[in-house]
Amino acid sequence: MAMTMKSVLLLLLGFAMAATSSAAVYKVGDTSGWTILGNVNYTDWVVKKNIRIGDTIEFKYPQGIHNVLEVKKADYDSCTNSSPIATHTSGDDKITIKSAGHRFFICGIPGHCAAGQKLNIRVLKQRSSDAPSAAPAASPPRPSSSSASSPAGGSDPASTPSSSAASTDSSSSSAAPSPNANAAAGAVRAAFAATALPLLAATALPLLAATALLLQ
Repeated sequence: MAMTMKSVLLLLLGFAMAATSSAAVYKVGDTSGWTILGNVNYTDWVVKKNIRIGDTIEFKYPQGIHNVLEVKKADYDSCTNSSPIATHTSGDDKITIKSAGHRFFICGIPGHCAAGQKLNIRVLKQRSSDAPSAAPAASPPRPSSSSASSPAGGSDPASTPSSSAASTDSSSSSAAPSPNANAAAGAVRAAFAATALPLLAATALPLLAATALLLQ
């Protein structure tokens, strides 16, 4: 029982490791990070990424200098920081994507969002490794031999020998005696042997005796 539980736990651990290895981690802004310095264009950054469910986005910034607010689209467009959906302030915020659709992030420090420190992520529904492969196209059906057209002006040469062979088989099968006929003939021979042989023996014995006396 202990070995069985251990095997199950190891199997579950393997599945968890496989799922983790298939997910990706995207550092926002790459080497620049989450900042207003260097004229980082986060719109250009995100269009080059294929962020999917299960992936993680990481906001890296000096703690206390910036923050990360997840907001609704209207607040994203207007850079409003008064009613965020979530607030992150650790300086190394890792957010795992759990649903498809758009996610909107801004820096809540006054003036930073207006300076371009904002991110609109479009999350795809499936990972590329999970997408089902296209079904192979069905091959066209082969024409059957019976549907093939015969040559003009004559019958199908391939079918003629088959017909003659079939007629030969039918004639030979009709000439062959049936099992019942064989059984009847055997019964007649047995009856003949049972009656005729004793008669022949009764007749032949006196003749043989008379012949033996004449020869003495």
